[in-house]
Amino acid sequence: MTKKWIAALMLSGSLMLAACNTVEGAGRDVQSAGKAVEDAAD
Repeated sequence: MTKKWIAALMLSGSLMLAACNTVEGAGRDVQSAGKAVEDAAD
């Protein structure tokens, strides 16, 4: 039973790290799109 808990914790930790990387990448995409619009307005 303990092995199942450890496996579940490791899996959920991996998913959380993957989600953080995805959100960070999306933030960079939005930031670069905003910069492009800002440069076009100038």
